Amino acid sequence: MGFLHQVRSGRDSLAQDILEEFRSWFIDRMVLSLINRRQIKPQDFEVEVSGAVKLKDDTRKLLLTTLQTRKQEKIQHPFLGEEVQIGLLPHIQALLLARHLRGDLQEYPPFVPR
Repeated sequence: MGFLHQVRSGRDSLAQDILEEFRSWFIDRMVLSLINRRQIKPQDFEVEVSGAVKLKDDTRKLLLTTLQTRKQEKIQHPFLGEEVQIGLLPHIQALLLARHLRGDLQEYPPFVPR
């Protein structure tokens, strides 16, 4: 079951819905920062014979290292008012959604960063 994504075989629609809240704030922002700082350049991609485009190994390592570092940073959760690691935000939002679905919360509090 999902709110934003349709159910289909092989897709966790509800998990995709929760992650949608973080896509632009977390992932898009991180990738654009790497591009703007010229840490990722057009030369960091390989085009395969099939037309597929993939990251080179060293660039993939940079991306994953940056992701792991960013997930360790802490922010103030706008609904809970507590300081939490960014990497725990999807779990926290899943718990809040579960509370809403059980009827413990009147409305689901979406993650809206300040």
